[in-house]
Amino acid sequence: MTPPAARSGTGTRAELFFEDLVPGLTVDLGVVTVDGDEMVAFARRFDPQWYHVDPELAEASRHGGLIASGFYTVSLFMRAYVDHLLSRAAADASPGLEELRWLAPVRAGDRLAVRVDVMGARPSTARPGLGTVSLTGTMLRLGADDRPEQEVLRTRFRGWFALRPAEPRPGSEPSDTEPSDT
Repeated sequence: MTPPAARSGTGTRAELFFEDLVPGLTVDLGVVTVDGDEMVAFARRFDPQWYHVDPELAEASRHGGLIASGFYTVSLFMRAYVDHLLSRAAADASPGLEELRWLAPVRAGDRLAVRVDVMGARPSTARPGLGTVSLTGTMLRLGADDRPEQEVLRTRFRGWFALRPAEPRPGSEPSDTEPSDT
């Protein structure tokens, strides 16, 4: 019997496996532009602190205007991570975060470069067929010249990824492993 095809984090056929996520690898997750309406709508629903939702109070404060909820910012990171890595990788789940830091305010219109760096990888002792990958994700505010100006988010976390399925041996047939009628 042929095993089912490995699936990516979004359910498509996986093309990247644990073995591809080697320490030192950096994956560019693109550039995200912060949509002001979406930023405020998120804050109204999930984090309605005045500096996220009240333009007048925020303008008169040390913040000098509305700032994004940190949870909105990490949601932007997660979407870029799914779109540019997990959609291609044989991702399983995540055993959790070690660090989540909001290093500078994020505002409507900011352009944020997103990346993830592989810091470590080892086969899982708890989950056969999976490997644990240690990752650092960052978001950097870009200036008008598209050069990074400031790191706004950093997170360290782990993910489980499937090991690459074994290639069938040349000349092997499904009947080589299953009883035959002869």
